[in-house]
Amino acid sequence: MKVFPDKLADALAKKLPQVVIVAGEEPLQHIEACDAVRAAARAKGIEEREILHVEGNFAWGRLHEASASLSLFASAKLIELRLAGNSLGQEGGKALKAYADQLKGNDNVLLLAMGKLDFRQQKSAWFQALDKAGLFVPVWPVDASRLGFWLRDRAERHGLTIDMDAARLLGERTEGNLLAADQELQKLALLMPPNTRVSPRDVAGGVEDSARYDVFTLVDACLRGERARVSRIMVGLRGEGVESPIVLWALTRELRTLLSLHQHIDQGQSFEHACKAQKPSIFEKRRPAYQQAIGRLPLKRLHKLLLFAQRLDLAIKGASPLPVQDGLHDLALTLAGGRGLLAELPSSYRIG
Repeated sequence: MKVFPDKLADALAKKLPQVVIVAGEEPLQHIEACDAVRAAARAKGIEEREILHVEGNFAWGRLHEASASLSLFASAKLIELRLAGNSLGQEGGKALKAYADQLKGNDNVLLLAMGKLDFRQQKSAWFQALDKAGLFVPVWPVDASRLGFWLRDRAERHGLTIDMDAARLLGERTEGNLLAADQELQKLALLMPPNTRVSPRDVAGGVEDSARYDVFTLVDACLRGERARVSRIMVGLRGEGVESPIVLWALTRELRTLLSLHQHIDQGQSFEHACKAQKPSIFEKRRPAYQQAIGRLPLKRLHKLLLFAQRLDLAIKGASPLPVQDGLHDLALTLAGGRGLLAELPSSYRIG
């Protein structure tokens, strides 16, 4: 049964299941969901705990051994199966299905902590068998549009009330990094009296710029046409030392995807079919952003930007005098619907 992180504590208070799957890539919520399972197990008197790290040549027979072996003083244990990502392999899937088939009469609790599970994996035999016996907790990043509301609610946990303007400012300073945002709220709670109302000035004065930007956040902002955010992210990427070829690769990949979407639509296909025809296909959740982008960027402009990206590639390799960082910024800004100066200059397209 699917339960979202904010409802997990209530679900565990009603009944401790035999299996809890925590899957996703947002660190703070992932950590707190696993902590909630551990706390619930202790509350039910389960003190013994065994941790299994699933790595390269993991022997899946260890899962059965962990379930079958108990200390002299324990009637049940918490088994934590930790995966670095989300790949189980055929052997892992069989082992988990076998574990699910033998749950009857077993008082152990299995906590499966892993990366994001896609729709296909959620249809697998092992997942459905475990899900039927317990809880599935999907851990998703908080969307930028909801981050202010999340921070407002989070502040209450630390005895603070935060203005929405202050919450949005805090969201900008710690964008994409809920751990950093929560740490800043904890700092504010230590510095300010209980039940204080946090203002934008308090945030501006007391919060470090802890934003964790990555190229995937950048391309999402480009597709949505969020020009000011694109500029902030580019500054963040440069500050974090992200290599220029990685940024260029991400932007170029989106340009090629947008070109492909245009070409499919020009051939008479629907936008939905064009999205499904991409390899990999574009998830439904991301399709509105792509639809915005192709409506904003005609085919001719995309071809021009792809040529500009090729010139930037030469500049990275030392074969063009284009300033790389400024060029990447202008490429991203133009992709977002802005007017990047270097992307408009004829001299940017000359070689040598």
